[in-house]
Amino acid sequence: MSCRYLSLVFSLALLHGQPPYDLVIAGGRVMDPESRLDAPRHIGIRNGKIAAISAQPLAGKVTLAAAGRVVAPGFIDLHSHGHTNEANEYQAHDGVTTALELEVGVPNVGAWLKQRAGRAILNHGATASHGASRTVALREFAAEAPGWIDSPDSWRELMMKGRYKSMSSPEEFTVLGATLERGLREGGLGVGMAHQYYPGATREEIFRVFQMARRWKTPVYTHVRSMGADAMQEVIANAAATGVPLHIVHVNSMSLGELPLVLDLIESANQRGIDITTEAYPYTAASTFLETTMFDEGWQQRLGISYDGLQWVKTGERLTEKTFQEYRKEGGAVIMHFMKPEWIARAMASPFVIVASDGMPFAPGAHPRSAGTFARVLGRYVREQKVLSLMDALGKMTLLPARRLEPMAPAMKNKGRLRIGADADITVFDPASVIDTATFEKGLSFSTGIDHVLVNGVPVVRDGKTVPNVFPGQAVVGNYGKR
Repeated sequence: MSCRYLSLVFSLALLHGQPPYDLVIAGGRVMDPESRLDAPRHIGIRNGKIAAISAQPLAGKVTLAAAGRVVAPGFIDLHSHGHTNEANEYQAHDGVTTALELEVGVPNVGAWLKQRAGRAILNHGATASHGASRTVALREFAAEAPGWIDSPDSWRELMMKGRYKSMSSPEEFTVLGATLERGLREGGLGVGMAHQYYPGATREEIFRVFQMARRWKTPVYTHVRSMGADAMQEVIANAAATGVPLHIVHVNSMSLGELPLVLDLIESANQRGIDITTEAYPYTAASTFLETTMFDEGWQQRLGISYDGLQWVKTGERLTEKTFQEYRKEGGAVIMHFMKPEWIARAMASPFVIVASDGMPFAPGAHPRSAGTFARVLGRYVREQKVLSLMDALGKMTLLPARRLEPMAPAMKNKGRLRIGADADITVFDPASVIDTATFEKGLSFSTGIDHVLVNGVPVVRDGKTVPNVFPGQAVVGNYGKR
């Protein structure tokens, strides 16, 4: 679109008394999963909101050309552990506008949100951490616990401290409930429960937390107890018994070869009115920390791999028995190569499986999903393999995650859509070239084919480049106590 043409449009708008929009996205293929709109349109943005969607050109103080590109709602990542601006920059280049810490949550929601206020590239939010809160509640840690919970970044250390301990007294459950409720009152989006990492949590404890969540009318986001259908049945049964909305993270890596059965379980539960959602990332390898309980004795049988299936993130090397023992004492991130391509394709094809990254809490040097999840789905599973349609893929990245959050966070009703009045969280990409570039061997790199990314109407990526020193990200908070 020429500068002369844009100048003419701008002049005509002023002539007719129409003030120009703050920003216009001009001439893109607008795709909205909610309305199913798929047509050339111009989008006018004012005060961080979508103010116009027009078949006719619009005048803007700033105009972003989008001809030949798809204009979509900004991608919503329900499962991200990277909450520095360095990590968020990789996510922004993957089309993400909202990145949430829902799996494990944070020990102190209020402090975590305050730490990010006015300094965030992306929208952000978190659950109250069950793993951290249970350690605080354990009697043997009572003297030290108050200082731990006040740290916004201590979730992993807290989970590790209490991982083998079981709760055994009514007083401990009282403290657990009070600590979780505090997190909800401070804006938590639910309860984050990653109990594979703390096997001391009994089945009774997990059920009691579901009962608490029912009383608070809040969802549970869970990394289940172990790989396979049995662990899925535990949380599905708890959701059925209590009526608590349930979200199961990374169904691909937690189901492995039982994925078809697990998807059938979830679908059948939903057909009977039980509110369960799930997610997957588009890679055949998972990642976690080598010092965690996942690698306690018997891990080879549980994961279906041996030492050479593990890759040390710091060096890229595959492990041996000797290096496994050395690095486990040192502690650090490891990649687990244990999934099959057909499992990932099955998850991507399922109409109710949300796309989420499980991006690691640091960058660079992390699992490639931290930088390439959404572009990989669009490039590999939509364009190359045709596992699902472009509109359906966009729905898994925008509308479905927004709907998961809406009951607890009504602000999400204005995200994940392209309609007048919605937040101007928008991603513009080239469907013919979008793809991930990060690898297991070379680490993180920006996805390609993502042209523009707007967060609350402010470009954070423009013409494929980072816009420096802009921090438009806002907190997504729960409305506990206000309903």
